[in-house]
Amino acid sequence: MVEPVNPILPVGFDIAWATVSVLLIALHVIALVSVARTASRLTSTQALIWTLVTIFVPVVGPAAWLAIGRRSALAAVR
Repeated sequence: MVEPVNPILPVGFDIAWATVSVLLIALHVIALVSVARTASRLTSTQALIWTLVTIFVPVVGPAAWLAIGRRSALAAVR
């Protein structure tokens, strides 16, 4: 006999995907805020390219900015 599924309680799979989605959105927001804060240290072309990469390359874009772009922008000032 199959137990009935409660439609109000999400399945573990749904909870996992919701958590991953929230984390990815948070990663994008953090990266975009970081690009905006360091935009004065970048040329307008660099800022535009990093913004577009952060928006249109799903996981790698924000991670690349946080790992590479932010450090190079801060190093350019020093």
